[in-house]
Amino acid sequence: MSITTTLDATTRRWLYAATALLLLPLLLQLQPLVAIAVGGVALLSMALSTRGRLPALVRIALALTLAIAVFSVYRRIGRDTGCALLAMMLALKPTETANVRDARSLVAYGLFAPFATYLLDQGPLSLLLGALAVAAALATLLRLSDLDAGIDLAGWSPFDSLRAAGKLLLLALPLVLAAFWLFPRLASPLWGLPDRAVSKPGLSESMTPDRWMDALNDDSPAMRARFEGTAPRPQEMYWRAMTLDDFDGSTWRPTPSPLAAPKLSLAPTRWRYTLDVEPSDQRLLATLEFTTTTPDGAQSGRDASLRSIAPLTGLTRWQLQAAPVQRFDPALDASERRANLALPNRNPRTLALGRQWRREAGSDDVAIISRALDMIRKDFAYSLTVPEPGRDWIDDFLFQGRTGYCQQFSSAFVVLMRGAGIPARVVIGYAGGYHNPVGDYWVIRNSDAHAWAEVWLARRGWTRIDPTAAVAPERIYDTLADRMPGRAFGGLIDVRSVWNIGDDLRRGWNDFVLGFNANRQATMFSRFGIDHLSPSMLIVLFAIAAGIALAITTWWLARGERERDPLLRAWRGVNRRYATLGLAREAHETADDWLRRVQTARPQQASDLSSLVARFNTTRYAMDDGERRSLIRALRSHRP
Repeated sequence: MSITTTLDATTRRWLYAATALLLLPLLLQLQPLVAIAVGGVALLSMALSTRGRLPALVRIALALTLAIAVFSVYRRIGRDTGCALLAMMLALKPTETANVRDARSLVAYGLFAPFATYLLDQGPLSLLLGALAVAAALATLLRLSDLDAGIDLAGWSPFDSLRAAGKLLLLALPLVLAAFWLFPRLASPLWGLPDRAVSKPGLSESMTPDRWMDALNDDSPAMRARFEGTAPRPQEMYWRAMTLDDFDGSTWRPTPSPLAAPKLSLAPTRWRYTLDVEPSDQRLLATLEFTTTTPDGAQSGRDASLRSIAPLTGLTRWQLQAAPVQRFDPALDASERRANLALPNRNPRTLALGRQWRREAGSDDVAIISRALDMIRKDFAYSLTVPEPGRDWIDDFLFQGRTGYCQQFSSAFVVLMRGAGIPARVVIGYAGGYHNPVGDYWVIRNSDAHAWAEVWLARRGWTRIDPTAAVAPERIYDTLADRMPGRAFGGLIDVRSVWNIGDDLRRGWNDFVLGFNANRQATMFSRFGIDHLSPSMLIVLFAIAAGIALAITTWWLARGERERDPLLRAWRGVNRRYATLGLAREAHETADDWLRRVQTARPQQASDLSSLVARFNTTRYAMDDGERRSLIRALRSHRP
């Protein structure tokens, strides 16, 4: 019947509501313009589908047009592109939905959308929206089944279907929990996924002026740090990611160098902390200056930066220790000196100024650095609004605009120092952090992305110089508390407290769910004296738990499904009441045979029950909707 059974208006509304819920969590993870376009197409498709299927050529033309639009935004194949194409095809699917079979195909295809969302985000909101969408999809499938079976839907209640869908999800929950906790996890993915076509805001392995605007305007967390004991002051929180010393006049890049332990002399102060790093699809690992040891899963470079061995495609946790530096690489070899003095044939005024200062200062490098910082404090201003960089954009910045942000300040300072003969390089990472008092941890946001300079001084080695701090220290160390409104809705809601609680809940989710990796799984029973669970032991435990879960499911299903026809449900309710009197209807008995047996045993019930049986026989086969509803009410109220 599903090939010819058409969709009534109520079923179609439920079908499209479920489709919208299935699509919603995926849309929230796409580029805003793409999400708006796909959502608009979905609404248009649903409206047009009420008039019947669109011609095949029109559907093909729409699909090709939207696919070209998606590729024009993402420009290459990646997870974003694939998920956007899936959302686009789901948005077009209603245009070929005419009957029950088409509707089932739409729901089945729509179920891919919330699961595709987890390729882009694994947060609690995505899980909640996905669970609601799956429940709505199951309820819709139940209605489609009733429609296909010819069951009268006049008394259909959406709550009954949602309740039935909830029971199905609850039946699956024990097996899901067993798989989550006990199914052996791999230390690394079995297969790789293409990188995201659109990088997340944050750091990259190069720095070009005006390319950090997305990051500097994004307050989403990049990392969270929890310190054991005393934490450093925000002014001491420089989170070092990597150094950039190769400059072509517009872009800074790192010079490849062998992996080796840095030559550091550290102060006795030590900060121990746990760092939870959000996914970035990069290998850059920004850590507090300066890390004392190299943790498992990371590599240390000569520049005292850490790099993850595997891309940070998921939440990762690192146990780290840091200390202030006293001397850093006090001996600079000839090749490193050349690399950190090299300059392209650009910005002649800046190079001339550096040479002039060298002549005037002689061999006093500190005097040159102080002179540059004094100039910045006196004549420069901080702003995120800067003109497009030209060929000699550092000359333009130092001698004309004199306004910029950390990328301009650090770049110009390093070029000026190199012009004066002082080895210098750019360092990128994060600066500062926001203390969340609810969870007692620090949040480092994407907007905390920062670039500063390092100069090499005799007997001291590499020394941090932050020229941006000379003009706008409050901008570097600002916090969410500085920019967040205190209260909203007439002072009824403390926005800051709400944000603190919400972020602490997200941190807890990361710790409990996303941070549950192979190592934690192997040691989860350590408190019970089992230090390590091997994969074979996990498989045995999973088999036992899965067997128990399946046994519970089988027992529940063996109890019998709830009758979905309201008339039969009411009729069987009458039978259960007579069963308490020892007069239950036998499986082989017709309604009339059962009535005669009840009349013999309880003549006083003959009149009422005889009328109900006659009406049941008539209504059951005559299918009179009005009489059917009246009989259902009468059966429900009948008591022997």
